[in-house]
Amino acid sequence: MSTTPFPTSANVEALKPLIPVEGLHVLHLFYTIEHGAWAMLTGEEQRAAKVRFAELVQMIRSHPKTQLLTFSVVTPKADLGFMLLTPDLHDANRFEKELTLSLGADVLQPVYSYYSMTELSEYSTSEEEYKKTLAAEMKEQAAHGTELVLNPNDLDGSETFELRVVEWRKRMEKYNQDRLYPNLADWPVLCFYPMSKRRSDGNNWYATDFEARRELMQGHARVGRQWAGKVRQLITGSTGLDSMEWGVSLLAHDTFNIKGIVYQMRFDEVSSKYAEFGDFYICLQLPLNELLSRVQLG
Repeated sequence: MSTTPFPTSANVEALKPLIPVEGLHVLHLFYTIEHGAWAMLTGEEQRAAKVRFAELVQMIRSHPKTQLLTFSVVTPKADLGFMLLTPDLHDANRFEKELTLSLGADVLQPVYSYYSMTELSEYSTSEEEYKKTLAAEMKEQAAHGTELVLNPNDLDGSETFELRVVEWRKRMEKYNQDRLYPNLADWPVLCFYPMSKRRSDGNNWYATDFEARRELMQGHARVGRQWAGKVRQLITGSTGLDSMEWGVSLLAHDTFNIKGIVYQMRFDEVSSKYAEFGDFYICLQLPLNELLSRVQLG
């Protein structure tokens, strides 16, 4: 009778990375601290746990194409949390398990988590659409004698047209890069919440014509751009991955601007008619020593 040997590190092939065609895996992890479990550790064990925690965070942050934010959570919804971005799902899974146990068994108790991926917007303007809009704009300017010609020898405006298209391509390339592979700011305030689009009450987003949805989303984006320099936004997709359809991460220097952008967007039709929101988590990015002190482990 043949038996299958139990896998060991010697006979198991290395796992192949699970890297998506585009984008990064994103985990938002929230924990409460079981202070009773922490108190059961000796002083030496506590010191070793904090060193292990700090070394793990630094190791993850030094991993290729990986970012890890550490933060204290405002209100008792949670005590501390992490936002992890990395290209390989195996790494994301491994780092999450290691972070959960980093301060000792049962010390960090998971209370909420969310899994999503960075993605491009399906409602972005295409090059063909931009060219049509630009041609109409230049025609209107020429009719009123207000056209901007970049070269006096460009009598028919063709050179100006092509230069503007080239500039647009560069802007879109940077925009798409920032959405798929963002560099997160070290601004102190982080707000996270999940959201979905409605499919009931007569406001079914997915039964709405694409062009109507695109027009609505472009208007929604214009509202968001009014907060440029005050709020950094990262919208990640989670359809089929978690309980709602998107994760929204907002970074700011204070909660005034977080409250302001969310309030203003509530009046936009995309939010007022079609959006459903989960719980909001307000967090403070902190250095590790201050984070441990803030959550009473210092």
